Amino acid sequence: MTVKLKWSGRLVSVQPRIRLHRSFDERWHTYLGFALGIAGTIGDETREFSVGIGKAAQAKHAFHVGDVVQGASVPVPDPRTESVETYKASGLKVVEPSAPAGAGPPWHSVPPALDIYRARGHRRLAARTYTVLCSTCLWGCRMPVEIIVDHWNPGRKRYRTETFCYGPKSCGRYRSGPTRKVPGRQGMSHTEEDWVDEDATAHRQPDD
Repeated sequence: MTVKLKWSGRLVSVQPRIRLHRSFDERWHTYLGFALGIAGTIGDETREFSVGIGKAAQAKHAFHVGDVVQGASVPVPDPRTESVETYKASGLKVVEPSAPAGAGPPWHSVPPALDIYRARGHRRLAARTYTVLCSTCLWGCRMPVEIIVDHWNPGRKRYRTETFCYGPKSCGRYRSGPTRKVPGRQGMSHTEEDWVDEDATAHRQPDD
């Protein structure tokens, strides 16, 4: 039986927890919940760590950057398919609420529901830009990616991580980074061009 790790600390990020699936030129998403980035103590360690929670837990507690929180969770069974270290959180509690966040970027208020992220659509975000400028922003997202290399043999998969932005298209911090390539069968490769991002966010105005 996996033992739950007790933890507590201050939230440094609250972002959507979404898994991306790719199969050559096709992609789809699994909306898992939210990822809490926490600076504090987990088990007998003091460090930054991450916890995955469901959408109901986020709706109940309205977690946002600055809150001091506590709970318990278990290590994820396959880190390749998750953006967090632990999940199945229980005993969640806001020990010390924080003051309302100011204007961004980065945006640190309470994130919207997952349906809002789905409706907004995302653009690829350069990995370095995410790490340096966007890792605490509610519009940033680091997705584990599961790639089906050969659709005739769906058990043949590869895994990696990609970063995305759901935020306003006018954000001055945004950098797209290079286009992304998806490996396929018999050594083929698909390049996801800029028009994919443009199409996914075409319904939004620059400041939306």
